[in-house]
Amino acid sequence: MKSFMPKLVSVQVNVASRALMLPLAMSLTLMGCGSTPQTSAHTVLGISTDVAAFVILGEKGQPIARALTHADQCPVLLVDGQALPMDVRAKPETVAQRPTISDPSESKPSAFPILTCEKVIPKGALSASINGQALPLPKTLVNRIVVIGDTGCRMKKSDHAYQACNDPEQYPFAQVAAQAAAQHPDLVIHVGDLLYRETACPEGNAGCTGSPWGYGWDAWDADFFTPGRALLQAAPWAMARGNHESCARAGQGWWRFVDPRPLQVGRDCNLAAHDDVGDYSDPYAVPIGGNAQLIMLDTANTAGKPVPAGDIRETKYRDMYHQMETLSQDAAYNIGVNHHPILGFTAKKDKQGNVMLLPGNQGLQSVLSAINPLLLPPRINAMLSGHVHLWQEVSFSTPHPTQFIAGFSGTEEDVVPLPETLPVGATPAVGAVVDHFSSWVSGFGFMTMERTSTDNNQWLVKVWDRHGKQVNTCHIDGKNSVCDVARVK
Repeated sequence: MKSFMPKLVSVQVNVASRALMLPLAMSLTLMGCGSTPQTSAHTVLGISTDVAAFVILGEKGQPIARALTHADQCPVLLVDGQALPMDVRAKPETVAQRPTISDPSESKPSAFPILTCEKVIPKGALSASINGQALPLPKTLVNRIVVIGDTGCRMKKSDHAYQACNDPEQYPFAQVAAQAAAQHPDLVIHVGDLLYRETACPEGNAGCTGSPWGYGWDAWDADFFTPGRALLQAAPWAMARGNHESCARAGQGWWRFVDPRPLQVGRDCNLAAHDDVGDYSDPYAVPIGGNAQLIMLDTANTAGKPVPAGDIRETKYRDMYHQMETLSQDAAYNIGVNHHPILGFTAKKDKQGNVMLLPGNQGLQSVLSAINPLLLPPRINAMLSGHVHLWQEVSFSTPHPTQFIAGFSGTEEDVVPLPETLPVGATPAVGAVVDHFSSWVSGFGFMTMERTSTDNNQWLVKVWDRHGKQVNTCHIDGKNSVCDVARVK
């Protein structure tokens, strides 16, 4: 497969760190220099390594440096000139994969020939790097946010869906990531669904021939780490978990590589008997300054239909609501981030070819509506989600938070057009009265959010295509939003 990976930042040695370079070089010498077709070699002081490095934001916005390497030990994290050995998060191993949700006949073990390392970056750090690659540090006041979602290349036998992963025109995540990085964001939000290469490319299909598949490192690298590298280097990330990262699918890689919480036995999705733990995690807040914060939600294992009474999801999502409500008390402006839209629309055609509008996620709505008819805590101002492979904005005259959907960043897109004007009475949830609605179907891109007021209640949203051209503008004021274009064409 062709690699779209740009070159990494070259080494910069300052006065404070020069004295530490020799022991760092000695450490790197011990690391070795293995490489794969999906991983670039980087050179530090003449020593070749293959470390990929990025920053994930965890609870209370805690920055966590992650490094992925084929070496046999973790690299050193250099913070303000101080060398901090990184800790092993996950050792290389091959894990028995349960039958996949996509096609049990094509299941195979998940091979992770990669060492995952991590280290918390101390609060107030001014600089951090791994093997000469500068790491982006969180800003106290986040003014510009990039939002992406549903970024992997779709290969799923049960749906007869084989996206042309080898064609950057038909699978443009690398281009989207590069254009988003050019916006110089302070923060990147991914609303979930990173890995889509679930089953093998059929023989004779030139569009995806040679592509890795399954849930191991090679598929993760091809779907996320290689095409997303430019954006991983541009800013820290806040990551929501999608249904493609549930335990029955790519949950093993999710816990190894990108979830900010500690990796624990029984939480790693390796055994189906432990899925009641591995498929759920508590909400957490990421402060973004100015009395505003993100509240990150794990809804990976929700259902498309109402959750039956007594189902574990009833308990888990009820607890999620109450924790979200508690977290929302800590900031004046709260942005919820999850994968499945609670207050958005999807569309499909019936047998006669008529477009049918479908409401938000029924599993979440069935649990949340029993707690609050408005579905979400009153201090939640906006929701960012994915799952639906398009871009969408919905705002309400009722006290529901505005909903944005950004599932349009690489995965084969939905093609059933949403109406420019909604039918009378159309609603994504019982009791939610739509005031403004905007959409873009069958276009790849990303979204940005910029502060426009000191009280943080107002944000400027811009929608960009894969080439970096702006195609829509929206304004958020408190819980409400309105866009310049009702339907991007």
